[in-house]
Amino acid sequence: MEWSEVVEHPILRDLPFKIELNEFGEIIMNPVKIGHSMYQSEISRLMGNMRRDGVTLVECAIKTRKGTKAADVAWASLAWAELMQNETDASTAPEVCVEVVSMGNTKREMNTKKRLYFEKGAQEVWFCNEYGNMTFYNAPGQLTRSELFPDFPSRVELPLTGRRS
Repeated sequence: MEWSEVVEHPILRDLPFKIELNEFGEIIMNPVKIGHSMYQSEISRLMGNMRRDGVTLVECAIKTRKGTKAADVAWASLAWAELMQNETDASTAPEVCVEVVSMGNTKREMNTKKRLYFEKGAQEVWFCNEYGNMTFYNAPGQLTRSELFPDFPSRVELPLTGRRS
């Protein structure tokens, strides 16, 4: 199955799952909790407030050698956005790809996604764990903080209660 078929399929439109394709064209569905969505929203909001020279994206579909992966949150320059806006799944990754890691995600799975995003041109990949703790990477390895968003916090606090979920 191709990503364009997934996007156009009427049965798949309103599922409460994150949908991706593996390298064999098989649909992978992962259920998400409300806390996961809240972290996506807060990370997107923080990024958008810190940099106005690009766009933030949620569930950004990126075509990789192992199928289409959907970064939970991404930040892209205006130049990238202009080039990719009409693509069904992006042929190159935006500058920053963020994964909100669920308890069901394995370290191997996240390392694979990180590698795939870098292969497609991402400059940084970030992980947010279930407590809001952030880790930042560039292609050579882990960073103390983001180079593209140096003021991004090392822990994302959810605004509703000021507490982590």
